[in-house]
Amino acid sequence: MTFLLAVTRQDVADYLYTLIIVYVVLIFIRIVLSWIPRVPYNRFLAAGIGFVTDVTDPYLNMFRKILPPVKLGPGALDLSPMVGTFVLLIFGGIIVNIIGG
Repeated sequence: MTFLLAVTRQDVADYLYTLIIVYVVLIFIRIVLSWIPRVPYNRFLAAGIGFVTDVTDPYLNMFRKILPPVKLGPGALDLSPMVGTFVLLIFGGIIVNIIGG
């Protein structure tokens, strides 16, 4: 039995665009999770938070090295998710357009 897959450049571009959107959603989830207090001893929540943190932190740490947190009274505002999302959408869109033709 032979399977033939017709994968065009547009299929690859659509797949890459979908991955970019999923990653942007994970960054947004990371932002929201930073505002919510943690429930102690909940292993399912800890596993979900750990997954989102492990996936997004390597990318966001590149921007955290360049962009220091903005001091707001007793706390600080981390702008790396905003800058990281902006860079990902701009450069990801350019790459998707180049691949898609």
